Amino acid sequence: MPESAALQKPILEARLEAICARGCKRVGDDIAALERGHQLAETEGLNARERAWLLAELKAIMAVYGGSCRIEPADRLD
Repeated sequence: MPESAALQKPILEARLEAICARGCKRVGDDIAALERGHQLAETEGLNARERAWLLAELKAIMAVYGGSCRIEPADRLD
C-alpha cells in the first residue's frame, strides 16, 4: 500500500463508522444513493477510488444482515 493510501485509511474508516452509526435502514439508503452517484457528507472530498472502497465496505457490512434490518429488542434476547 502506498504511503498516502496508508495515511488515508484511518480517515476512510472514520467516515465508514460515521455512516454505519446512522443505523441499518439509513445505511441501506446511503448505499443506494452512492450507487446512483450521489454524494454523502462523508464522501465529500473523496476521489472515485476512495468512494468505491467505502461503498464496497458498506455492502460487505450490510451483507451480514441478509437484507433484513430487524433487530430483536433487548428484552426479547433471553
